[in-house]
Amino acid sequence: MRIELRRAALAMPLVLAALALGTMTAHAQESSAAGEAARPGADWESWRANNNVSDRASLQRGARNFMSYCLGCHSLKYARWSRVGTDLAIPADLLQKDLMPPGDKLTDYILSTMPPKDAENWFGKAPPDLTLMARARGRDYLYRYLKTFYLDPTRQTGANNLQLPATAMPHVLSELEGVKKAVYRDVTQPAGGGQVTHEQVFDHFETLAPGRLSAAEYDGFVRDTVNFLDYVSEPTQTARRALGIWVVLFLLLFTWLAWLMKQEYWKDVR
Repeated sequence: MRIELRRAALAMPLVLAALALGTMTAHAQESSAAGEAARPGADWESWRANNNVSDRASLQRGARNFMSYCLGCHSLKYARWSRVGTDLAIPADLLQKDLMPPGDKLTDYILSTMPPKDAENWFGKAPPDLTLMARARGRDYLYRYLKTFYLDPTRQTGANNLQLPATAMPHVLSELEGVKKAVYRDVTQPAGGGQVTHEQVFDHFETLAPGRLSAAEYDGFVRDTVNFLDYVSEPTQTARRALGIWVVLFLLLFTWLAWLMKQEYWKDVR
């Protein structure tokens, strides 16, 4: 009994130290989270889209967002209206009434009406087709791109972007998100000969004018839009993933049958 009490007494400081370390770690994490919340956008490079292409309601909202704010400049030249309507369960009459431009047919591809030459004169380059953009750049890239616009009077469009610096695209969603500026901090680094170099590093965003949507609502708007672009880049990906499970199960079953056959063929050789 004395030995057990002595062991318990020796273990007690270790337990208390572990509890103290856990408490300090939790407080440090809470302080870090509070610091990031006080500096909106400071962690923008870690943002993830976390979209779900099997969420049909999100895809429908994303289609609405794209047709309302993106189709004026960007095309989806590999996607047809009829395919989008079928996959997203949008009736043909609603598709023609609410999403399709006047004069388009269900069998037409989703094309912008902006002339490429005019776009080059206005923006310096023609807006790219977005059908495969989610596969080329990635969903997270698109998500961060749509959330890191900021005011830049030196640019022709009046806006710049952290994800794609010197972008030619104006901030067409500013009425929804609002207008914000990028705040930078000066970072000094030692250089040769006892000299130091100064570098401007992004620190956080500062809101100058609010938009029509709250931060949470705008975040949902962007996620739905990215979700739709992810779907358009590969409309069959949901079916492909579902079929992949059955393919793997078949291969496992076939492997088991092949092993049984091998056992049967070689039983007399042994």
